[in-house]
Amino acid sequence: MKKIVCIIISILIGTTGYIILEEGSYKSIEKEDSYKNVEKYEYIKCEVKEEKIEPVFMYSEIPDDIKEIMNGKSMPKSASISFEELAYIKLTHYGFDGKTYNGEMVVDKRLAAEVVDIFKELYDKKYPIEKVQLIDEYNADDNLSMNDNNSSAFCYRTIKGTNTISNHGKGMAIDINPFQNPHVIGETTVPAEAFLYSDRTIGDIGIIREGDDCYNAFVKRGWTWGGHWNNPDYQHFEKVLD
Repeated sequence: MKKIVCIIISILIGTTGYIILEEGSYKSIEKEDSYKNVEKYEYIKCEVKEEKIEPVFMYSEIPDDIKEIMNGKSMPKSASISFEELAYIKLTHYGFDGKTYNGEMVVDKRLAAEVVDIFKELYDKKYPIEKVQLIDEYNADDNLSMNDNNSSAFCYRTIKGTNTISNHGKGMAIDINPFQNPHVIGETTVPAEAFLYSDRTIGDIGIIREGDDCYNAFVKRGWTWGGHWNNPDYQHFEKVLD
């Protein structure tokens, strides 16, 4: 959470003090803005201070509250997979703004320790990932999640046009920065709004390229990158288990 730290200088007696306000509690204050309180004869200068986020990298069985969030969304009643086959991961990552954020995802429990190691490596290298939220935050709508550039893993679904369960539906695939790394099928991109990123010469933040830190963290552990496919899916890494 952000806190607004305000330095208060009394014009009458020349003293200085400090107050801390929760973000949003003093709407007239913006970062490094000033405000003069005429009634109290105080001059207030404020700036936003970020609370330090303690890094976390752990996995567990799916907690009951997370099961409730997933039920009917990423885990439909028709799913042929059980919660007992999956693991819940909490992780910390660097965002596009250079700040750290906590995220969460669900994967096949046999891959959980390895996935934690991957994201710990990406954190250590300060690799930028904009968001890592459960796809249930988007009502398990993959297109909404991709358009919000959310990196995610498990979502029970079939491969488009087939009855085959996708590797995401098994918790064996992870999409990273999907807006900058769309799935390119001929002249079509998924998500469609990310069509500019079918041009892989663009130098924007978050683009995955062969040999970069993200690529290496996955591939050296035996994961396959969708960027090598005939219809490249640049966001996609998977590791299929028997």
